[in-house]
Amino acid sequence: MLLELPLAPTPTKRDIRKTSPDDLKAFMVEHGEKPFRAKQVLEWLWKNTAATFEEMNNISVTTRELLASHFVINGVTVQNKQLSNDGTIKSAFRLYDGNVVEGVLIPHDTRMTACISSQVGCSLTCKFCATGYMDRKRNLDAAEIYDQVVRIREQCESQYGTPLTNIVYMGMGEPLLNYANVVESVRRITAADGLNMAPRRITISTAGIAKMIKKLADDDVKANLALSLHAPTDAKRNEIMPINEANSLAALKEALQYYHQKTGRKVTYEYIVFDGFNDGLDDAEHLAKIAKWLPCKVNLIEYNPIENADYQNAEADKITAFHKYLADRGVQTNIRRSRGKDIDAACGQLAVKEEKVASE
Repeated sequence: MLLELPLAPTPTKRDIRKTSPDDLKAFMVEHGEKPFRAKQVLEWLWKNTAATFEEMNNISVTTRELLASHFVINGVTVQNKQLSNDGTIKSAFRLYDGNVVEGVLIPHDTRMTACISSQVGCSLTCKFCATGYMDRKRNLDAAEIYDQVVRIREQCESQYGTPLTNIVYMGMGEPLLNYANVVESVRRITAADGLNMAPRRITISTAGIAKMIKKLADDDVKANLALSLHAPTDAKRNEIMPINEANSLAALKEALQYYHQKTGRKVTYEYIVFDGFNDGLDDAEHLAKIAKWLPCKVNLIEYNPIENADYQNAEADKITAFHKYLADRGVQTNIRRSRGKDIDAACGQLAVKEEKVASE
């Protein structure tokens, strides 16, 4: 009687964009290929943003088949897309493992901005943010962050016939809790053999992690920094952003001053103006004092309400008075109007909807 032997496990293919140039070169040599093939493949992956090995048309079919038998390209695809009346495009991006994150193209007269995610979900539980009501499932890797920019760039060129100009890490997740992948994605996006975008056009936004702000400075990361402030006192910030309990305004002041001293860069304060919560002139007075910590600008942001939270956007006259108070005291201040009001535009809304549909 013959015994049936268990089948050998199928070898797991490696994610080629997580393979170092040296390892890829060694792989090529090991399989009888010329070392320079590795450079060609990497150029296809990053500069030419190839989603499949078949697209690499200056590489032989045999070599492409070799790559496909050992590697995968874990690309990001558009699962769902919404176009707002104001031109904003919000996308639900599907990852290789079935998870979904969001990205937004925000058109403006002088710029075209991609807002991208850094995590699947978020662990920070900010009370006004749809993503804060989702569990954090995992960090995105650098290539997944990069792919969001590529997909949004494609939408920008297709819909508007113009190039993407700006990138903000203000989507789902806290970028500084996925530090290594975020920094690597910035490096790739700005590299000559990547998307070759100017560092001054990239902004990393954080809810406020003091030690990681200092690390950005120490590592001289080539991007701008924005702090999602949203309240000008510890008491109010604790109420809507629990992260403030471990990263108080005093700690953030020290970190931001350190950052400015080391990099020479301005910081942007993002401030959503909530009705009856942080929209008074006493709040504006506190914010004006914060603005004196170091060279900065303040973006006053209209709120896009979500169903899980009771917060509403402040009245237009309140926002105008708030802006005037700051401007009269020499604070560089802009009002950022809410975009995509007719679609699921608030951070996390579309991903939550896609998650519900997937579970039904």
